[in-house]
Amino acid sequence: MLLVVEDVEKSWPGASGPVPVLRGVSLSLDAGETAALTGESGSGKSTLLTLIATLDRPDAGRILFGGTDITGLTDPEAAALRRNRIGLVFQQFNLIPSLSVAQNLSFHARLAGRHDPDWTDTLAERLGLSPHLTKYPEQLSGGQQQRVAIGRTLALRPDLVLADEPTGNLDEATGDAVLDLMLALTAETSAALLMVTHSTRLAARLGQRHHLHSGRLEA
Repeated sequence: MLLVVEDVEKSWPGASGPVPVLRGVSLSLDAGETAALTGESGSGKSTLLTLIATLDRPDAGRILFGGTDITGLTDPEAAALRRNRIGLVFQQFNLIPSLSVAQNLSFHARLAGRHDPDWTDTLAERLGLSPHLTKYPEQLSGGQQQRVAIGRTLALRPDLVLADEPTGNLDEATGDAVLDLMLALTAETSAALLMVTHSTRLAARLGQRHHLHSGRLEA
């Protein structure tokens, strides 16, 4: 199993003491599988992704990635894991404004020493970005920027893609097209995909569906 989350708990500090956000959350995801994580705002969806991405640590429980407990990694070890094996796609795009589309697409793969020009060219073509490679993010539409963000992540060929509301800033038609491409490209690379979304319609298109309510997963 590629990803195993076991009884994870997390609280944030509050005025009257710790406020529980995740209460004994467990799920698993294997290579090539897709899963949607739904729930109301504040239910802990983004917090769970943050923990899986090793950007923070749970208070209790453990997270296994490729059979290794990643909750106790040092900061350099966690950064190396994100750089080489876990891809992140956010609602805000997080493109580098001073870099062209071509440079943004290859940025993470170059950092990891895994830049494959042929694969990057293939991604640009599949994502409809080939005519825009010399442009800068501010010259693109929201949908095009999100495609660049997805391409940048997949250029690395990660084992796991974590996507936090990747279509949240897009209209329905553009969001559907972006999800189509994400599902197709992750399938081609055998990457697992865990996507946070508020849309039950989009969630229904993924293999697993998990709903968080008050920090607990509901069937």
